[in-house]
Amino acid sequence: MSDPSTASIVSTPGAHPTDSAAPATLGQPQSNEKPRGLLADAWRDLRRKPLFWISATLIVIFLLMAAFPALFAPGDAVNGSLSRSLDKPSANGWFGYDVQGRDVYARVIYGARASIVVAVLSVMGTLLIGGTMGIISGYRGGWVDGLLSRIADVFFGLPFVLGAIVILTTFNGSGAGNSKAQIMGLVISSLIVLSWPVVMRLMRSSVLATKEADYIVAARALGAGTGRIILKHLLPNCLAPLLVYGTIMVGSFIGAEATLSFLGVGLKSPVVSWGIMISDGQNFVRVAPGLVFFPAAFLVTAVLSFVMLGESVREALDPKLR
Repeated sequence: MSDPSTASIVSTPGAHPTDSAAPATLGQPQSNEKPRGLLADAWRDLRRKPLFWISATLIVIFLLMAAFPALFAPGDAVNGSLSRSLDKPSANGWFGYDVQGRDVYARVIYGARASIVVAVLSVMGTLLIGGTMGIISGYRGGWVDGLLSRIADVFFGLPFVLGAIVILTTFNGSGAGNSKAQIMGLVISSLIVLSWPVVMRLMRSSVLATKEADYIVAARALGAGTGRIILKHLLPNCLAPLLVYGTIMVGSFIGAEATLSFLGVGLKSPVVSWGIMISDGQNFVRVAPGLVFFPAAFLVTAVLSFVMLGESVREALDPKLR
């Protein structure tokens, strides 16, 4: 990948005095449009994609639901009345009520907060740890690269679901008495521990393909230090693959959190999440299918929104797909 700062410098017809009369002679108007960089070109392509606007709109809605759930559901998502147990959808409860008489619509809205917070924080931690390890491994090379790659292989060989079950069962088993923050922290930690090797390999390959570029060699010859080369040159030119993968990974982690919560090893009550709702409603799916359908519909929509956004960004940033 070329350096945006140098790739955007192009020659124009008006740059040389000898060529200044050519456009006027041919009757062609001169273009005053400035050359665009990689991000500007990507944004121009994204604006033309309906899939991008659909996915971005849905993601904004989910983020607002997570940040301000009371705007969408003023009802109580934790407490209920047994007199309304398994009531059908009505004007008072749009999605009906669960077995404990709690408003399913309110629980679905409030469930977005835990699922999205866990996914976003897990992605941030994964990108930070995996990206740092990948930069060090790819830039240093030698025994440092070999050591970090072997460590990543050990974690990469662990089955995701099995590893998460072992970690969460050990620290978040029955009778652990963890608080909401502790439960969410354990789930986030398990997702980071089992996912950072993929980001590490992705960043390492990007650094290996970029560190021998001409502008990197020139910066090193001019006496630039390691920190300056990494922060000013390598990192900006290696972020595109991580940006795409991180966007898709948010959707994957939302599904992973729901899977772990459904199995009973992830988030637990009193935390409200879509996975917990699906797990609680599976025994009543014949009597009240909405207990499973509504949280599952929101879960699938959220996952697909982030995946579609990641695919749109990938197509916009990859010159081969334009």
